[in-house]
Amino acid sequence: QVQLVESGGGLVQTGGSLRLSCAASGRTYTYYTMGWFRRAPGKERDFVAAISWSGVDTTYADSVKGRFTISRDNAKNTVYLQMNSLKFDDTAVYYCAADRNRMTLLSGSPNYWGQGTQVTVSS
Repeated sequence: QVQLVESGGGLVQTGGSLRLSCAASGRTYTYYTMGWFRRAPGKERDFVAAISWSGVDTTYADSVKGRFTISRDNAKNTVYLQMNSLKFDDTAVYYCAADRNRMTLLSGSPNYWGQGTQVTVSS
């Protein structure tokens, strides 16, 4: 079992930055692929970014490439999403996710989800 708790969301102006954190608990956290998804108002939940258990491999949605950076600190059982140059369209509830299988996570069906944290970008 893996429990995920997000934090760091809030209100920011266009062009600003936020850093989301996802604290994980569970003995085998280190071996999980971790990711971030988001759900904008009235839309489906979309993939944002993923990181391998080693931290070497990262994957990003085209819409956030060059602006968002995913990272992890396995010693702290924490995954981060640094969001820069935020746009109005980045407004969404952001969810942390985990799965042992990278492709399962990328497909949008990971075994574990956090409760979400709201990010609002004002124009």
